[in-house]
Parts: sequence; C-alpha cells; structure tokens
Amino acid sequence: MAEGDGVAGRGIRVRLDGGASNNDVAALKAWLEREKPLDDRVRDGQLRILERPRAGGPPGHMGAGMEILLVVAGAGAEALFKELLEQTRRAVAAWLENRRRVESGDSPEPHVDPVNPDEG
Repeated sequence: MAEGDGVAGRGIRVRLDGGASNNDVAALKAWLEREKPLDDRVRDGQLRILERPRAGGPPGHMGAGMEILLVVAGAGAEALFKELLEQTRRAVAAWLENRRRVESGDSPEPHVDPVNPDEG
C-alpha cells in the first residue's frame, strides 16, 4: 500500500524476521484471513488485511521483503483496535505453532505492532 492511498484509521503491522520467506508471509496472511474474529470484521467492513512491500526495516535485515498490514476502519475503530490487536497476536502465535509442527528448520520471528497505516 503506497503512501497517500486514502487509508485512514489505525493499523496493525505483522512482520516476520529471521528465516522467513515471502511464502511465509503469504501463508500467514491466508491464516489471518481465515481466523473467524478477523474474517467477521473484514466482512463487516471494519478491517482490511493487506500484503505490502516491507517498509522501514533496518538495513540488511534478515527476513521477508513483504509484511502484512491490518487496517482498522469505520466508526468505533479506536474501541475495536485493542481487541483486534490481541486477536491478531493470538492468531500469529497459532500460525507459528502450526508452522513449527509441519515444517523443519528455524521458525520466523513474528512482530505484531500498532502502526499508523499512512506512515508505513
């Protein structure tokens, strides 16, 4: 998502560091889209789940070149934000546990942080 594309509201940025690949990012995005509480909010128009090029990473960072952004929008976005942040953290932890069971090697290091979607 590019700067100035009209997105307003609060956001939740999900990044995978370590041995993460862009395939991991895509798999995690698909997982988040299937999580019932998040899917319900998407269907209600209160949430958008986007994959975008990673912004603002440290030089030479290890990990995927993409990140996931969950944008909370609409009336009551502020009240909804804390609940969605916790739901997102739980969903990422569940995805990571599932990935550890089905794939060998080092697991990605997830980071789930609040962000202003317009800032990146």
